[in-house]
Amino acid sequence: MRASGPLPALICALALASCARSPAPAADVGGAGKAFLARNAAAPGVHVTKSGLQYRILRSGPATGLRPKPADEVKVAYEGKLLDGEVFDSSYARGKPLAMTVRDLVPGWIEALQLMHPGDQWLLYVPPSLGYGDKGAGPIPPGAVLVFKLELIDVLPDASSVGRA
Repeated sequence: MRASGPLPALICALALASCARSPAPAADVGGAGKAFLARNAAAPGVHVTKSGLQYRILRSGPATGLRPKPADEVKVAYEGKLLDGEVFDSSYARGKPLAMTVRDLVPGWIEALQLMHPGDQWLLYVPPSLGYGDKGAGPIPPGAVLVFKLELIDVLPDASSVGRA
């Protein structure tokens, strides 16, 4: 299912903030964000990737499900918050998941989605270097750490990747 009609500005920003842009250096993480990420990395159940993305698995789908690749379209439901708890975007609030191409998303989502299987629901802690960096976007301020509840509903493989392992 594709989003139709005019998309909210933030969804457009999320889709357009692709990995083609250089991520902001890790030094751009503000004091509060940096402290949060350091504390959170040590919390039980939090996984930290080499890039600095942090995630907690809330629910696991079948391990046999297809993991998305960059060219694949995914159907997701999500809620994005700032560290102060302010929700800046939510497909749950709109009552409708979205379909997006993985490669067109922010680097933190690109990395996380390629680790997920349909049915997985994760809580992502996205440092600025894997989100919007020092530029921000819409209601997201520059240097913000983002917290997303992200649910991978389905993977719609790119035609060129059909038959892959």
